Amino acid sequence: MIPRLKTTYEKEIVSKLMTKLSLKNKHEVPKIQKIILNMGLGEDASDNKKLKSCSDDMALITGQKPVVTKFKKSISNFKTRKDSNAGIKVTLRSYRMYEFIDRLVNIALPRIKDFRGLSSKGIDNSFNYSFGIKEHIVFPEVNFDKVEKIRGLDITIVTTSKSKEGTLELLKEFNFPLIINKKN
Repeated sequence: MIPRLKTTYEKEIVSKLMTKLSLKNKHEVPKIQKIILNMGLGEDASDNKKLKSCSDDMALITGQKPVVTKFKKSISNFKTRKDSNAGIKVTLRSYRMYEFIDRLVNIALPRIKDFRGLSSKGIDNSFNYSFGIKEHIVFPEVNFDKVEKIRGLDITIVTTSKSKEGTLELLKEFNFPLIINKKN
């Protein structure tokens, strides 16, 4: 079954973005390519039990098994060893990506305590948007009683946009609660 947000994008959002960004071809319209979720575990990454519980939580949130990330080099100041566990990550594409955006915007973000919106400053030089969530328990799939430690998540939304304005308009059309800063 095609996700609701994907059909909305194809039928409504593309035409709105074409007029807002004054584009002539529908293939020029920015779209979301993939979403990357990352959870750094710090010292807990060496503990297999904690790694497995975090991996299970991430699998519940995304519907996909996460990959364990490794350190690329040893750095003594950070107490890291090459090829030891650093954290976990998941890359979402296609239907799972649209379903995740739907749950993130409509369920998870409104559940954050004292939430005032996402900063519009999270756009990088490649016009991708990144932000962090301090508590992974805002997702309803995670059972709060079984969580031993509340962890943060980094979410990166990779777009095909060619400008900062294109990325902002795309995220606004997907109902992301962005705070637009007037001063740059």
